Amino acid sequence: MPNCLESAGNFSSAMPQKCNHLFVDSSLPDLAVGLMLLAGSLTVLCTCLMMLVKLLNSVLKGQVARAIQKVINTDLPSPFGWATGYFAMLVGAGMTFVMQSSSVFTSAITPLVGLGMISLERAYPLTLGSNIGTTTTAILAALASPGDKLASALQIALCHFFFNISGILLWYPLPCTRLPIRMAKALGEQTAKYRWFAVFYLIICFLLLPSLVFGLSVAGWQVLVGVGSPFLILLACVAVINIMQSRSPDRLPRWLQSWDFLPYWLHSLQPLDGLMTRAMACCAAYCSGSQGECKKKSPEVKVRKGLPKPSVFFLEEWSPPPRLSSQVNILPTQPASRL
Repeated sequence: MPNCLESAGNFSSAMPQKCNHLFVDSSLPDLAVGLMLLAGSLTVLCTCLMMLVKLLNSVLKGQVARAIQKVINTDLPSPFGWATGYFAMLVGAGMTFVMQSSSVFTSAITPLVGLGMISLERAYPLTLGSNIGTTTTAILAALASPGDKLASALQIALCHFFFNISGILLWYPLPCTRLPIRMAKALGEQTAKYRWFAVFYLIICFLLLPSLVFGLSVAGWQVLVGVGSPFLILLACVAVINIMQSRSPDRLPRWLQSWDFLPYWLHSLQPLDGLMTRAMACCAAYCSGSQGECKKKSPEVKVRKGLPKPSVFFLEEWSPPPRLSSQVNILPTQPASRL
């Protein structure tokens, strides 16, 4: 790539020069160019991932699917059965290191889980191993840093590595701590029942909730603690009551053994589903109305107005030719004479 800085003598006297890129001759600001490139890269990434998923769905069938299901879901021999999950982590880390992308690896195993070839319990350690494998890129980049920056670069890379290791130690070693598996099953059941729930979940968890936390943190830690603490306490109480309702409801008061005392929209997604269904029906009706408007401008209408288009005609305007009356005298045919 061409250098964007040309030094004359020393670095302090370097004169900035324009970089050669796609928008070098445009008058757009850097923010607009960055947003356009970000949108384009995300579009290309999502398109490639969708094509990858469709390709795997079409290829992994028959004997290939059975072979993958038999190999991946098989546990290690009896004395080492407990180490099967950790071996799956090593496999996930190795595959991610080879592909240099945890997104590609997780997107590849997702359709396999959907097809039933990989169990959710086996996909979980594979994903955790993928999170470890993706840290190798940062470690390799840190090792290529200059000597005076090597220590700082390695510190950042190792922070990334040990952060993922701490997540594994927190959510995997004990079976009772593998909450992501149960949460994934619950969210999957809700998404299978309400298809719009997946988009709703993504908007809430990845857009609205982080924006709310960021806004409260900007206002000050006092505001963040004052608003966040009651919310966390309420969330913990709801979780404890749900666990007691499913395991030992007799220990709860009679009115707390179910959430029926609350308004229906607070403990069920059915009212929201009805609202979403009506909204989609309105959109469908609007689209069908637009199509009706388009049909009024179709070529058939032009034929009705007399415009030349002889290849188009209407069945309702076509009348069959009149039948010959049965009383019409038909001339007798003359026998052919031989030469």
